[in-house]
Amino acid sequence: MMSGEQRTLLLTGASRGIGHATVKRFSAGGWRVLTCSRQPFDPRCPWPGGEENHIQVDLADPEQTIAAIETIRSKLDGRLHALVNNAGISPKGPGGSRLSTLDTDLRTWGHVFHVNFFAPVVLARGLKDELAAAKGAVVNVTSIAGSRVHPFAGAAYATSKAALAALTREMAHDFGPMGVRVNAIAPGEVETSILSPGTEKIVESLPLRRLGQPSEVADVIWFLCSDQSSYVTGAEIEVNAGQHV
Repeated sequence: MMSGEQRTLLLTGASRGIGHATVKRFSAGGWRVLTCSRQPFDPRCPWPGGEENHIQVDLADPEQTIAAIETIRSKLDGRLHALVNNAGISPKGPGGSRLSTLDTDLRTWGHVFHVNFFAPVVLARGLKDELAAAKGAVVNVTSIAGSRVHPFAGAAYATSKAALAALTREMAHDFGPMGVRVNAIAPGEVETSILSPGTEKIVESLPLRRLGQPSEVADVIWFLCSDQSSYVTGAEIEVNAGQHV
């Protein structure tokens, strides 16, 4: 990083949970944070410059996602130091039930994959020159559900996150020669407003016996975007209290 240069992060899914904590972590670290959401900027969000650094885009719409590239580029000075693909959706059935491979309709599959899988690669490809100019980092947020059947996460969500983990490896291979690192984090049970009933039963079986905090996940994202991880690429870090063991 050039002396005195302010780093810039582009983050999808910033409005709550892990995304919200990530904005606060990077803002506190002196970064400028650009946020993407299908909702307009909420003035209650407690970080500086939020409204002018917000891009309203529905990542489920491929045309909107592609069009947003130019809007994002217009807010940069030719350099993007980090892209964090955090936005994700996990549709539920009646009463919040899990949608399996047998009862997820094709339109829902497509909707989930556009947000969880295609948007990350569209954004990274569209902003590859800016990432390369900054020797930046990409972090894809996958999930514990991408490696095992989860009692609450639906089939479309789980398979999209498994695909995103594979995409992370492919991107690390392709973006590496540009000096851009690409990694993933796989959160487990994190305390947010959208926890499913019954999560406490999972927590009882975790080695650490507790829910994770969004700030703990944000700290790992921070590490992967910092110079401390300068020789780390193509990795998927489990952030789940040992749920994967």
